[in-house]
Amino acid sequence: MSEPILTLSDVTVAFDALKAVDGVSLTVPRGQRRAIIGPNGAGKTTLFNAIAGAHPPTSGKVMFNGNDVSELPPHRRARLGISRTFQITNLFPTLSVQDNMMLALRGLKPKKFSLFGAPDPDEAEAARIGSALKAARIAERADVIVKEMSYGEQRQLEIAIALVTTPTMLLLDEPAAGLSPSERSMIAEVIRSLDPAITVILIEHDMDLALGLVDHVTCMFEGRVLVEEPPEGIRRNAKVQEVYLGKPRHA
Repeated sequence: MSEPILTLSDVTVAFDALKAVDGVSLTVPRGQRRAIIGPNGAGKTTLFNAIAGAHPPTSGKVMFNGNDVSELPPHRRARLGISRTFQITNLFPTLSVQDNMMLALRGLKPKKFSLFGAPDPDEAEAARIGSALKAARIAERADVIVKEMSYGEQRQLEIAIALVTTPTMLLLDEPAAGLSPSERSMIAEVIRSLDPAITVILIEHDMDLALGLVDHVTCMFEGRVLVEEPPEGIRRNAKVQEVYLGKPRHA
């Protein structure tokens, strides 16, 4: 069997006395679709931050694609193939869709601060931007100013921005948060149609949406892994029902 793309070994992220992530160990095979679920405060986004580099582990190890990235900053991890979206849109609203894509694409290059770069994409850049926008189902919106887009389209753009860097692992933090039912359906279709070679890990509070998109689920509670199972096992798991779905503890 091939080496897993992501391995967390006893990862802890502490803020003073508070352990937001408390000794989490998990393994994600290449190409897997994995959901991280749990109630508010379970440590899901902090775990994403530990993987992507925003909050490196206080202790423990993060191995990505055979490399120990535990101490690397986010831009170094991004160059290795880790890309992510955020709970809240993180776009430049007064720029066009294509300009946002260009900033993301060139942001990984060593000469990103050069004053002598061409403002327009070259042939290779244009191809990568077009491919990512097509994957996110907004190719026809390339020239639109971001603030003129619907919120759902902006979420699609965030996924396109994450894809334009050609990641090998994509972290999606509540990609359907705040969307209408039709917009949620579109986001789900975008995620389903992603290149199967890309490993996808997502945080999502909509259980029906999350369980319909993934092969495996990690449920967290109070900073720890409570249970890991395929979607159907999670639906039937009494512990998950109690801590996440609101089953009364005395029942």
